Amino acid sequence: MQTLSKTVWLVFVFLSASTWAGDHHSDGHHHGDSASMGEAGIAQQVTRTVVVTMADTMRFSPATVQVRKGETLEFIVRNTGKVKHEMVLGTAHDLKAHASLMKQHPGMEHNDDNMVSVEPGQEGRILWHFSHSEKVQFACLQPGHFEAGMKDVIQVKTVKGK
Repeated sequence: MQTLSKTVWLVFVFLSASTWAGDHHSDGHHHGDSASMGEAGIAQQVTRTVVVTMADTMRFSPATVQVRKGETLEFIVRNTGKVKHEMVLGTAHDLKAHASLMKQHPGMEHNDDNMVSVEPGQEGRILWHFSHSEKVQFACLQPGHFEAGMKDVIQVKTVKGK
């Protein structure tokens, strides 16, 4: 009985710490430091809209997006396939780690500003402000999709004089 109480206490402490530590989901996984690649955008500050389609060929179109540092983009994300897809913005390291977690927890749902899950024939959107000059990646982290090559790049460029 005493072992069970210790286990319950440890689980409680772990979940409490996860809640206060930042960008965690209820299963304790972490989405990394999204602030290093920007932050959630504000609709009134959108400078451009980019339509991204996701297909069952495990590809995004367009494959590469060019962004200027300081831009706020609205991504309209369309699923033209017959299976659920998602678009997740992140660093290469964070996306790879998250894809691995998704294989372990395939029903995991997301509700973060840097991602959107889209059912077949539907669309979603991401508003993102690119405040840093670095490469940001995007990927579908549904189990098997990332491994099949469903990942691409956003190049964030600094414009001279800014």
